[in-house]
Amino acid sequence: MYPRVRTALSAALVGLACLLLPFGTLAAWAAYGLADTGRYVRAMGPLAEDPAVQDAVADTVGDGLARETGTGIARSYLRDAVRSFAGTAAFRAGWDQANRSAHHAVLRALHGEGTGPVTVDIAPVTARVKHQLTSEHVPLARRIPVEHREVAVLPAAELSRMRKGLRVLEIAAFWLPLSAAVLAVAGIAVATCRRRAVTATALGTALGGALLGVAVAVGRHLTVTGLPAEVSAAAAGAVYDALTGTLRTVSWLLLALGLAVAGLTWLTRYADRVRPGRRRRASAAPVPDRPEAPTRARA
Repeated sequence: MYPRVRTALSAALVGLACLLLPFGTLAAWAAYGLADTGRYVRAMGPLAEDPAVQDAVADTVGDGLARETGTGIARSYLRDAVRSFAGTAAFRAGWDQANRSAHHAVLRALHGEGTGPVTVDIAPVTARVKHQLTSEHVPLARRIPVEHREVAVLPAAELSRMRKGLRVLEIAAFWLPLSAAVLAVAGIAVATCRRRAVTATALGTALGGALLGVAVAVGRHLTVTGLPAEVSAAAAGAVYDALTGTLRTVSWLLLALGLAVAGLTWLTRYADRVRPGRRRRASAAPVPDRPEAPTRARA
């Protein structure tokens, strides 16, 4: 194969590998990170102590209780009670359980179990708030009804589209990273200068990590600014940061790894350039003549 053809083919393979890498990382994060209940609950767990999330929960649950119960209790009392309850260990345990239940329900629906909307029962939360209000001797707190009320977290109309999207993500999460690795190895193997191909692959990996980090930041901005006025932007931002924490870490790792490999490759290339010069200078130095042995006549 001609050197120019090999160089062009290597550049095409390496470029395609670097292009697939951020998309493969994003697909793997969505398919294996968000779709894993344990990882999801661990990511959402610290939000139970986030002030913005606690305020959003207090406002939402307090307003909902005031509207649904109709007991005459002021919304401020209900909000303060929920806000006080949000700082307890019971709330953190209930928060984890609620996230686990909601995630299980969504996964069952996405894997084809049921055709209706995905719902979560808020009766346990109502019971805990009622107990908190009763212990604080809030008037009419005992009259708050604890009824099983299902709240939809995923509409039925979205199930079909999201199921197809999940299948595509599961396929992409496996094949995109594998294809990127195979293409990168093939591009380095066919290159006329493999060291240069390794450097290009490393720099492309670093660029892909940087672009992935920028995409996460842009996605956060679009998510927070596109929310309705009644939704807390601070709480939504905290949730977004918790869910994309792994993705941000991977983007920084790709950037650091690519730059490190490119730097090491440049150092080895520089060292190889310096060594031949030293050898040439050493070989060019005059060699002193050996003293002649005295002959018998001179002796």
